[in-house]
Amino acid sequence: MDTPKKTSVFSNLTTQILIAMILGAILGIFIHNNWNPESAKEFSTYIKLLATIFIRLVQMIIAPLVFTTLVVGIAKLGDIKAVGRIGGKALGWFFSASLISLLIGMFWVNLLQPGVGLQLADLDVSTAAEVTEKTQHFSAQNFVEHIIPKSIAEAMATNEILQIVIFSIFFGLAAASIGDYAKPVVTALDKTSHIVLKMVNYVMKFAPIGVFGAIAGVFAVRDFSELLITYAKYFGSFLVGITSLWVFLLVVGLIFLGRRLKTLLQHIVSPLIIAFGTTSSEAVFPKLTEELERFGVKDKIVSFMLPLGYSFNLDGSMMYMTFASIFIAQAYGIDLSVGTQLTMLLVLMLTSKGIAGVPRASLVVVAATCGMFDIPIEGIALILPIDHFCDMFRSATNVLGNALATSVVGKWEKES
Repeated sequence: MDTPKKTSVFSNLTTQILIAMILGAILGIFIHNNWNPESAKEFSTYIKLLATIFIRLVQMIIAPLVFTTLVVGIAKLGDIKAVGRIGGKALGWFFSASLISLLIGMFWVNLLQPGVGLQLADLDVSTAAEVTEKTQHFSAQNFVEHIIPKSIAEAMATNEILQIVIFSIFFGLAAASIGDYAKPVVTALDKTSHIVLKMVNYVMKFAPIGVFGAIAGVFAVRDFSELLITYAKYFGSFLVGITSLWVFLLVVGLIFLGRRLKTLLQHIVSPLIIAFGTTSSEAVFPKLTEELERFGVKDKIVSFMLPLGYSFNLDGSMMYMTFASIFIAQAYGIDLSVGTQLTMLLVLMLTSKGIAGVPRASLVVVAATCGMFDIPIEGIALILPIDHFCDMFRSATNVLGNALATSVVGKWEKES
């Protein structure tokens, strides 16, 4: 059932965020056009502190929220069979959505070929140094270490969502197996989760200011119109791909949720816009948790599905990974057979899991994949100038994908 309180498509917070985005863009463009580059860069550094403050406030509550809600959710499920059933449905959805997202990216980059004929003479490879340095440490050992925690305290301190999820699953299953003896602990964690969710309301009041700072900071140092002309084919092709993915996700959502899809979209408008403005799907994790429960998904489903989704179900990022990897190959004139591209797709499917929370995770995975297939890693420098604007759409798409996955699995569980 939906809650009695009806959510407006343009709630007060949503309206404030939209206004903040517009004002931020206006201020940023004014600074870019009227100040010298050094002053504009300094302004950008300071104004982005507003976004940093907001994102850090959100990150502050993610670890306790994931731990408390997931443990309580698993304890309420009651047994390993229920956890296995829901986990099976979740992973089935996640891997299917990831595969289709990768295929959509592969289809459009091959059809539109945005990298063909690109001039590489003026490519500044030094801009990719940060990403390529992280790629050097991208190995099977580091991948496993990123997933399996050696200390829950360290995992919480660094906001490693997947590590926290793994510990919470073990903790929740142990609590469920003990039964009544663990009830005081579960009850305490349940009350703690409600306190943390109340903190979400306080933190979200700062969202418009954070979005304002993020947008103003970007437009102060980037000439969007010049970037758009330079990267028109690349950005346009990317938008075609991401729009196709949205259409696919919404159609699937309509099939499973019917008319309630509209209600769901009304609930997640604010999280979508925050993710778009801050280029961080992580920044809306607490707010999305709250809105999905208001939509009517049981708290035990939300607390189980959403942390898993943030590790395994990044649809926008997945679509971008195949798109960007093949684009770089096209730019260097490297012809990849269909078989090679499908192999690349499978590699991306595996290596991208559990990368949530890694800074510029999509670019790191793209660079690592390029290295595996003898595509110059420094080609990342080609897409860095426009990547922030692509990331806005990727982040919003990740939020939509996780909201749909959680809602659909919630409906399946209600019917089972």
